[in-house]
Amino acid sequence: MPNTQGGEKKLPDVAAIAAPRWKKYVNAFLAGELSTLTRYFDRVIQWLPRENDTGILLAAVDAPIKQVVRREEPFPDLSGENEERTAVLVNGTFNHDFDIQGLLVQLKSRLSRTSRVVAVLYNPYLRWLYNLANRLSIRKGELPSTFVTQIDLQNIVKVSGYEIVRQRLAVYCPWKLLGLGDAINRVLPLVPLVRSMSLTSIVILRPLPSPSWPGVSCVIPARNERGNIENVLKRFPDLGCETEIIFVEGHSNDGTWEEIQRVAAVYKNRFRIQTFQQSGKGKADAVRLGFAHATQPLLVILDADLTMPPEMLSRFYGAYCQGYGDFINGSRLVYPMEGEAMRFLNRLGNIFFAKMLSAILDLRIGDSLCGTKLLTRSDYQRMLAWRKDFGDFDPFGDFELLFPAAVLGLGIVDIPVRYLARTYGQTNIQRFRHGLLLLKMTCVGLLRVKMGLVRNT
Repeated sequence: MPNTQGGEKKLPDVAAIAAPRWKKYVNAFLAGELSTLTRYFDRVIQWLPRENDTGILLAAVDAPIKQVVRREEPFPDLSGENEERTAVLVNGTFNHDFDIQGLLVQLKSRLSRTSRVVAVLYNPYLRWLYNLANRLSIRKGELPSTFVTQIDLQNIVKVSGYEIVRQRLAVYCPWKLLGLGDAINRVLPLVPLVRSMSLTSIVILRPLPSPSWPGVSCVIPARNERGNIENVLKRFPDLGCETEIIFVEGHSNDGTWEEIQRVAAVYKNRFRIQTFQQSGKGKADAVRLGFAHATQPLLVILDADLTMPPEMLSRFYGAYCQGYGDFINGSRLVYPMEGEAMRFLNRLGNIFFAKMLSAILDLRIGDSLCGTKLLTRSDYQRMLAWRKDFGDFDPFGDFELLFPAAVLGLGIVDIPVRYLARTYGQTNIQRFRHGLLLLKMTCVGLLRVKMGLVRNT
């Protein structure tokens, strides 16, 4: 055996060398995953860090403000936050506690509707690996005592007054220790059998709120829809709150703009009505223009073609106000459609994109291209920042709302609607050209959202 006598060198302890490097790489990897959400929040509070938590993970997370609240310290009261978003980071603490429900219930009274709990949890099927890592000195400290399965976690969260809005698996292998790149770790979660070997998962919890009834701004994009404009206002439901209607007309040649001006004067005593004309083109541009001038806390989109019945807006509003989600999405693919409301190829495309987005975003979306969506104005401002990072090429504006709604853990709820045939005008959709643009955005979403391989900084 070599020794330190006679000029011979002692062999290095490989495990001791690998341990700090392993920890560094794992924390950097997790921080990258967490930062996809936290960089768009106002602050991150790490709650109940364990004694051996050196703060490496929190330091690496991208967030405007970072704080730590230890067990002996009172948690700040966030219940008054309406537009601010705070992420509460719980790093492995639940795996060392015998009453996760008690902790969540204790925390919920201090949270607002806009708060999110972001928990880093250890894989319950890799308990043996943590024992091995401790024996090899790759990790130190007390072994985790509590490992919860997916079903157990869902039940604990439900009875504690929360819901799981997103869950990301973190499959990590130390390729950098082998002199290789780290990009392969972004691909591993896509492999079915490998997914089950993820070291950790990042779970985003939404506290279920009490009912509230804020005002609504409804944006109605309209191009060559003259025959539908007055019916939009005639059929618009009484939501029982302050309601603002924003018409955005886009280069019509059938007198749509003149009709908007006429009905705005007729219905001015029932609604606060704003009217604008686009300088740009497309529905996405129209929606952005309308949202930029909205004054109410909630934003909703209604297509002027009336294929989505305006009366159904009360369902969207009710779902938000009752706390079922912070992003309410229409779904046209549940009930049979009226007549020729959607052509066969269009329906296949809608089903395809709904399935693809569900896989990319790790949640179920029934219809990714329904024009009617409801969200908060404050969340939309965060989506603008997200879009700068992601890219700007969505022709309809659906994906650029759905993608960040999932990433930010807003909680997406589908409202089934029966899709009706047009009674006036023709569709503005160019299915092949627009379909290729949506396919491009889907592929970019796979890389940037699902795999995290390409990011703008």
